[in-house]
Amino acid sequence: MQQPTKTIKERALHALLFEIIGVLLFAPLLAWLLGHSLGKMGAMTVMISTVAMLWNMLFNALFDRLRHRFGFALSLKARIAHALGFEGGLILVVVPLAAWWLSIGWLEAFLLDAGLLLLFLPYTLAFNWLYDQTRERIVRRRVQTAQNSVRP
Repeated sequence: MQQPTKTIKERALHALLFEIIGVLLFAPLLAWLLGHSLGKMGAMTVMISTVAMLWNMLFNALFDRLRHRFGFALSLKARIAHALGFEGGLILVVVPLAAWWLSIGWLEAFLLDAGLLLLFLPYTLAFNWLYDQTRERIVRRRVQTAQNSVRP
């Protein structure tokens, strides 16, 4: 079944869900691992999430356009490429932000970002797969309901 194009509203919901769940999962873990307060790490993850949310919406829109233009399916290989591209783009902002916020060097910030990447790659892959599965079920249910209401 051809999936309907995602609206801006749906893209915003997708990004917001992704970031809220990510902050709730990873801020306490990072605070514990790095020995910073939950408040400081929470603020940093919210800052990163704000940037990531905007990047998420832009990157997913571009990725969907490429997918429709070249006609490739959302296979595991495509999902891995998606996750790598998304997380790779965040490096450009996260490293300087973490270095500044945590008063650490660029190398430490890069290593922190590498750790975040290791956490977020599987999370990104799993979240998007679950989101797409859920969306497909909802769309299918709406189509069936619409078809049933048209029948005499």
